[in-house]
Amino acid sequence: MVLDDTDRRLIAATQAGLPLVDAPYARIAEDLGLTEAQVIARLTAMQAQGVIRRIAIAPNHYALGMTANGMSVWDVEDAQAAPLGETIGALDFVTHCYLRPRAPVWRYNLFAMLHGQSRAEVEEKRAQVRALLGPACRGDDILYSTRILKKTGLRLRDG
Repeated sequence: MVLDDTDRRLIAATQAGLPLVDAPYARIAEDLGLTEAQVIARLTAMQAQGVIRRIAIAPNHYALGMTANGMSVWDVEDAQAAPLGETIGALDFVTHCYLRPRAPVWRYNLFAMLHGQSRAEVEEKRAQVRALLGPACRGDDILYSTRILKKTGLRLRDG
């Protein structure tokens, strides 16, 4: 897909986030001289072509009271990793879940971010994940967050 000037203006208008209003696409459309339908259609087309991976909210979990956040890592049988990953990713306490290739010194291939108000709560959720993975899981660990790193999406540069 070749991006035209309107696509680039649309990306620039949304790269810092959607406006916090009742109709964010309508607001962007107004700012760009487009219709809301055009904004949605262009974003949908860019997503379908892989230019945009997703449009998602990125909450500050700490501000929401979720101060215990752990990246759980799982050694799951490769043949079952994808379907099990979809099951785990659908849990309401998992914000992102993905597969990664194994490394020589890192045996884990399934990753799932778990959130809770305490480490004990996160450990309970980790136990739920372990139960869902069943015998396909050969091992796991969890890496707890110690601070928030800045999250940013796509950024276009001039030129």
